[in-house]
Amino acid sequence: MASSSPFDKSFAHVVGVEGGYSDHPDDRGGKTKYGITEAVAREEGWTGSMRDLPLEFAKSVYRKRYWNVLRLDEVAAMSESVAHELFDTGVNMGTGTAGKFLQRSLNALNRQGTDYADISVDGAVGPKTVAALRAFFAKRGKAGESVLLKALNCLQGARYIELAEQRQANESFVFGWLSNRVGF
Repeated sequence: MASSSPFDKSFAHVVGVEGGYSDHPDDRGGKTKYGITEAVAREEGWTGSMRDLPLEFAKSVYRKRYWNVLRLDEVAAMSESVAHELFDTGVNMGTGTAGKFLQRSLNALNRQGTDYADISVDGAVGPKTVAALRAFFAKRGKAGESVLLKALNCLQGARYIELAEQRQANESFVFGWLSNRVGF
């Protein structure tokens, strides 16, 4: 039996958390299926009812708009766990937020620039971010992976609390977010 790719594993998890069709009144995303909002589906060419959105269509959107944007094939080559975490955060909070969480964490963990130089916190995961991650793992190894995952989850959890504080309707989701997304 062939093993699943890191993307396939992450996609299966995210779809499991996101579920099928939803149109929750407190969700600014409106109608969604598999976590794909109607706006994103339309941008990607879907013209049908959101209830009928195929799983394979959602998978192609996730790969294009989230996995590839965050360069997660490169990240997964270093750490599948970090790639999974960034993918989940990117899907739920946006790729820019996931990128910033990674960049902030790497900057905080570089021992005042002695392990590698600080990188811009712009949310765009490019060659410099990937190089900093590679340098981090070269210096910190498997123990570093655990610490980096904790840092990413701390930022994600704090952001969920902030979202609930900023918009009371988000309290409808914060329990599930913390339960299902932090500590992936």
